[in-house]
Amino acid sequence: MTALDVKNLTKRYPSFTLDDVSFTLETGKICGLVGANGAGKSTTLKGIMGLIPTEGEVEIFGIPASSPEAKPLVGYAGGGFRFYAQKKVKTLGRVVSTFYPKWSDEIFYGKLKLFGIDAEKKISTLSEGMKVKLSLALALSHGARLLILDEPTSDLDPVSREELCDTLSDLVQTDGVSVLFSTHITSDLSRLADGVVLLANGKVVVRERLETLLQTYSLAEFPSRETAQGLGVKRVGNVFRSLVSRGFVRQGVQVREPSLDEIIVHLEYERRAEK
Repeated sequence: MTALDVKNLTKRYPSFTLDDVSFTLETGKICGLVGANGAGKSTTLKGIMGLIPTEGEVEIFGIPASSPEAKPLVGYAGGGFRFYAQKKVKTLGRVVSTFYPKWSDEIFYGKLKLFGIDAEKKISTLSEGMKVKLSLALALSHGARLLILDEPTSDLDPVSREELCDTLSDLVQTDGVSVLFSTHITSDLSRLADGVVLLANGKVVVRERLETLLQTYSLAEFPSRETAQGLGVKRVGNVFRSLVSRGFVRQGVQVREPSLDEIIVHLEYERRAEK
């Protein structure tokens, strides 16, 4: 079953256009939304959530995202609780519960205990990692089956990032949720994601399973720009690196497996070269 189906999502600003973005997320899977700053990641997530007006269609488990039936099925974390910073965690839970008929205090307090969050603490005293976990607890307490997270690990230290990644992985395994998260930290993608959607300048450049993407390319080092071929040729020291098809062989050219970060960088360089 498809948890999220995004069709031709478009948003026009004077200086930027999110252009015809389409992708799907299967139930029980994790998808990473990646791209350079300004590529359209946050605009895409806000469009999916209906936080900004857009063209196109979005379905949540086969239900139009704008439908009241879809609302409780989605949990969104877009950063911070600035309007409730001086409120206690339990107070925020009471406020959020009024918007969802199927809210469960049992689930809420159970998740707080699981995540190590004290319900009596003010939100302003929580670490950034705990605030993200609080968002997850709130979402799961109203029955969310799809979590949409905007760069949830960007402000976290390495230990907190590791703990949050473990939490998301466990939620997929134990609660059966699906996750779409934007990030610029590719190590998190490598750990968590089943699939990757790469945006560049508001357009989808890659829409692929992570395993397939990693097996598609090799990284080649050519002695000169004149001899270099492939995607996203980039000078590094005294050589010129590019992405080439897996299995590429040429005498005098070193070839190795690229990291996900290198794939993303060279695809972005290729896009810029095509302008």
